[in-house]
Amino acid sequence: MSLESLLASLGIDYHEYHHPPLHDCSEADRLALDRDGQRTKNLFLRDNYGRRHFVLVTRHDKQVDLKALSRQMQLSRLGFASPERLLRYLGIAPGRVSLLALINDPEQQVELWIDQEIWQGEGLHCHPMDNTKTWVLMPEAIETLLAHWGRPLTLLSVPEQPCDS
Repeated sequence: MSLESLLASLGIDYHEYHHPPLHDCSEADRLALDRDGQRTKNLFLRDNYGRRHFVLVTRHDKQVDLKALSRQMQLSRLGFASPERLLRYLGIAPGRVSLLALINDPEQQVELWIDQEIWQGEGLHCHPMDNTKTWVLMPEAIETLLAHWGRPLTLLSVPEQPCDS
């Protein structure tokens, strides 16, 4: 079932925007796209042993402190997973990571973490596995989708790297 069909069957509304391909947040900055909702950064992470994998959704301009996040979540060193792992676990290429890619992980090998800072209010920007589109989904819609998939919602306070003074 396609994402569009799934969301329609669940009664989930979303706003859709079309744009040139965006591989990272800096490309969106350069284009100065005007879209409703909160811009997000989606990181595909792994623990030091490659046993656990995570999609982390946070504010688009947040510089995540991975060392502090590792300690907070009681994990051995978190790092960025390779493009090969991204393809293996979520079936997508870099630049297309979002919580919607979890549709490709029915075995639930990838955990979802969402920064509680962005969970309030406005909808979140999500690529529907196509970086020429942005869908804006409200938190309630995301909860409905995760419940359908039988996935937990993990909200956490994502530590930010200190600013250099």
